[in-house]
Amino acid sequence: MGILTEQIREFVNKQKLGFIATVCPDGTPNLSPKGTTIAWDNEHIVFADIHSPGTITNLLSNPAIEINVVDIFTRKGYRFKGIATVFSRGRFFDEVIAYYRVAGSKHVIKHIVSVNVHRVHEITSPAYDTGLSEEEVKQRWTTYWSETLQVPMK
Repeated sequence: MGILTEQIREFVNKQKLGFIATVCPDGTPNLSPKGTTIAWDNEHIVFADIHSPGTITNLLSNPAIEINVVDIFTRKGYRFKGIATVFSRGRFFDEVIAYYRVAGSKHVIKHIVSVNVHRVHEITSPAYDTGLSEEEVKQRWTTYWSETLQVPMK
């Protein structure tokens, strides 16, 4: 069994939006959201380069990476640290592209980034430290977004 449990894989694949942190050549951080983030298997998270020239350039010179995936309603998630490999052709590239096509993506995908995850850390909001339950936290943020977007709650 790999580092990514079934529960973690299901969480990542449900959320899909990962915040990808890389290191620029000058040592400064680069953070970029990727809506194609998926747990590929028990050890790898992948995402597609649709329009990420900075992320790809950074990874080609320094493959260290961190990915954060958080449920915006429960305020829980995971931080994944690992080493990235950039693919622009080959069997793995084609296999992941086929996955995105079946899922409905029509974007031009330039690269696939596969991250060999070395460490996983849970993320939990400090709101839970006050004694709030997950349902209470979720209700708070559901209400917030419903009011912000002016969408009636069910």
